[in-house]
Amino acid sequence: MSKMGARVTRMFRNFNLENRVFRELSKEKPQAAPRHEAALPPSAGGSEAVEAMNQKNAPLLSLLRSVYVESKDPEAAAAAAAEVSKEVTGDDEAGRRPLRFSLPGEQYGLVELTDVPKGKLTIPEALKALSSHHRQPQTWTAEKIAQEYVLDMKDTKALVEFFIPFQVKIIPPESGGAKQIKAS
Repeated sequence: MSKMGARVTRMFRNFNLENRVFRELSKEKPQAAPRHEAALPPSAGGSEAVEAMNQKNAPLLSLLRSVYVESKDPEAAAAAAAEVSKEVTGDDEAGRRPLRFSLPGEQYGLVELTDVPKGKLTIPEALKALSSHHRQPQTWTAEKIAQEYVLDMKDTKALVEFFIPFQVKIIPPESGGAKQIKAS
């Protein structure tokens, strides 16, 4: 059955093949778009361009002569930059507090922090503060957490109200009349 289908297909494919080929070849070919006229290369008008480049422009030369350059000793500039950087780091150190709680991170490729900016918490500190508040809300109030970690009171109240640390609850199976699959 498949041989018959292939023969029919071949017959239709080869039918009037020569006439179709001649018809395609006798059609007019589309003409290519005209080329864009390019500007003359700089070498064609080279003598004029070279002369224009070599001419001295008197107004520009007079402006160039009026420029005055003042230089300073690089050691003095470096000392001034060091003083500015000390002022910036001095302000930064005043706004930092020592780390209260951290997880061992070097074994996981994390950088060990020693201090954090005031008003900020690390993730381990936040989890510890939230879990302490969750376990003992009378002892660990929002005011105490704000004082302990040098935080803004409004932010601490929002943290305690809206964030809840993860809880793992293990639900024991009901041993009553439940059927269990036993290993065979």
